[in-house]
Amino acid sequence: MYLLGEQPAYADQLITRLQSIPAQLLSGLQPCGEPIRLERTDDLIAAVPGNQLFLIENGLLHAVVDERPLFYLQEGDIVGLRQGIDLPPCRYSSEEPLCLIPYSRNEVFAHIHESPERQELFLQYLIGHTALLSDALAHLKQPDIRPSTGFRHFAAGDQLIQQGDEAEHVFIIIEGHAEAFVDGQKVGDVQKDEIFGAMAVFTGEKRSASVVASEPCTVMVIPKDQFLSLMQSNPRIAHSLIESMARRIDLLNREVTQLRQQQSAS
Repeated sequence: MYLLGEQPAYADQLITRLQSIPAQLLSGLQPCGEPIRLERTDDLIAAVPGNQLFLIENGLLHAVVDERPLFYLQEGDIVGLRQGIDLPPCRYSSEEPLCLIPYSRNEVFAHIHESPERQELFLQYLIGHTALLSDALAHLKQPDIRPSTGFRHFAAGDQLIQQGDEAEHVFIIIEGHAEAFVDGQKVGDVQKDEIFGAMAVFTGEKRSASVVASEPCTVMVIPKDQFLSLMQSNPRIAHSLIESMARRIDLLNREVTQLRQQQSAS
């Protein structure tokens, strides 16, 4: 089994080791039928008999989960271990000629359990594939926010951001509530879980507003370089920021409408 994408440093040696195990597991066991030859297949499991395992003699199989290519199997790999368990579907396809050696699934497992050595080999085979897939998951998983500055606590009335200051950090209120002011006039509220202070980081300008805690607050402080990196690697952060900016724009539109109505009435 080879994972698609960049391989970890240890992968080549481990994969070579895993490729040699199926032949050792099947040593002394006769195939249950003639080799199966396919020119191509979109769904291997639907094209071959059930309750069998298959040793790939020639060819390449691509494994697709949720229509996303994840890994491929090649000569020496076993196909069919996923049968009999309620697992998310994995579709195997091949665009090239494929030759499979069929073995009775029940006979294979009986053969393995007859020998402690084969049991140990089979365990190594499963653990090795689990290690490869776990490593792939670790690389695919989006990073969590781990700010180097950490968390800060503010009492009611404390200033979180000063209008006119340089923008070196972005903030998220974990607990509490704050208010935004421009030239001493309140222009909005900052709610729990809301990202603020990002606009000046994007534009490179100085802070356009002050933010003051209206009640005790716990705030996550993220350096601007780290925040910009997170925006690229974690779409959830970008989505949350867009929602926050949309709420503020909507609030400003309402305030402008109210001011116009007041001016018209006067």
